Amino acid sequence: FIRAIMEAQFPAPGRTITIKTFLPGSGTEVMELCRPSDSRLEHVDFECLFSCLSLRLLLRVFGSLLLERRVIFTADKLSTLSQCCHAVVALLYPFVWQHTYIPVLPSAMLDIVCTPTPFIVGLLSSSLPQLTELPLEEVLVVDLGNSRFLRQLDDEDSILPSKLQSALENVLERRRELANERGGDVLNGEALQCGTLTIVSEAFVRFFVELVGHYPLFITGEREDAVPSKSVRRFLEVFMETQMFGWFIQERELHRQALRGLFEVRVQEYLESIHDNEHRRVNRFLKGLGNRMKFLSKK
Repeated sequence: FIRAIMEAQFPAPGRTITIKTFLPGSGTEVMELCRPSDSRLEHVDFECLFSCLSLRLLLRVFGSLLLERRVIFTADKLSTLSQCCHAVVALLYPFVWQHTYIPVLPSAMLDIVCTPTPFIVGLLSSSLPQLTELPLEEVLVVDLGNSRFLRQLDDEDSILPSKLQSALENVLERRRELANERGGDVLNGEALQCGTLTIVSEAFVRFFVELVGHYPLFITGEREDAVPSKSVRRFLEVFMETQMFGWFIQERELHRQALRGLFEVRVQEYLESIHDNEHRRVNRFLKGLGNRMKFLSKK
């Protein structure tokens, strides 16, 4: 098996290779290995996150992280904690978490969660009794094993702009269907996982494009009225105060020509579209995503 992999050609992003291997007693088996379209996702498992949290709860967590709040994840297994924490941080792209990030916090260091600064922390469920005895300030505690919040601020459902949240939730619910549409056939195994990974990544990137895709217009001073939605403007008033947003703008002011990732590609498409149609509605950004999406692998 290892020899077959070593002899196979390394796949391009988004492509699948087929490996044939002979196993005594089982005969010849065929395996498909798919490389994600976006290389930054090669070690990310979004499905673990989706299996642990409902979409509604996941988007509440996502909104809380965008406002740089304190979030604690709990689970029975170390692997679940590390995979889910890694996945939720990956959802923030093109932004980067700027604060404390400990996917698995040892119980001996539990006092860290009393800090008043933002953090993402993973905690084994066996440490929950100790956690309840600590003087916690405003913190979101997420139980991955039972898909629920053990502690919350009660405004999580109203953080994100409602139309964008609804559109994003709709696409995430249809992620497997859209992955099959993109593949042109019924996918399974590695191919389906790879396709779903791309759909999820693209959906969140397009969410951020609708939020801040107009940023080059402000940097160049071309216009100051590029945000068409009042709910988006209200969210941005808070989001722009975060360290994540500050880092984002600083990086793009310093490296305007060097940055050319998936987000920058989608921003360019977005800017071209608003020049063509100044009055398009913000909640159309994911309509027909499965049929019209342009993936990096098709550039």
